[in-house]
Amino acid sequence: MEGSGGGGGGGGGSSGAPVKQYLQELSKVFQYYLDKWTPHAAYRWMGTMVMASIYVLRVLYVQGFYIVSYGLGIYLLNLLIGFLSPLADPELDPSNSPMLPTKGSDEFKPFIRRLPEFKFWYSFTKALSIAFLMTFFSMFDVPVFWPILLCYWLVLFVLTMRRQVAHMIKYKYIPFNLGKQKYGGKKSSPGTSSSRAD
Repeated sequence: MEGSGGGGGGGGGSSGAPVKQYLQELSKVFQYYLDKWTPHAAYRWMGTMVMASIYVLRVLYVQGFYIVSYGLGIYLLNLLIGFLSPLADPELDPSNSPMLPTKGSDEFKPFIRRLPEFKFWYSFTKALSIAFLMTFFSMFDVPVFWPILLCYWLVLFVLTMRRQVAHMIKYKYIPFNLGKQKYGGKKSSPGTSSSRAD
């Protein structure tokens, strides 16, 4: 009896093993292609913008799923805040110095985001895909007066961005890489040129 019970349990485990192995292989293939796309930021974002356009056309065509779009908008706004925020927020930890140098004697520190660009893109695209799939299920089409949702989202966007810009100005950082910053004048250039002349 125990032998047959053990065999039955082993058989159940072995039938689940091929499924688990197949899912692991699928995960590896997905990760492989995700890694190949990592350096191609422009192409990734173009693909996502095409997807976003298709989503907008779908919502306009069916004249519904506004609550799904509102939820997507709130989530994307949250991602954007993480993308624009520094990893170490000086407001939360006052002992941290500003992320970028403000004087010539300061050490150059590049801006490090709380949410890296690739993770921002991946989360953005995944959320867009989920929202697009939800537009095919009528249970997610909750009837709402969409102009109110749009106005509320716009007000929320403006207030959030105004606070974020004020934070950038207060702590003197720019969340975009504009090349290596130069501080101070070219004091070493005349000495260098005179030594070369000698």
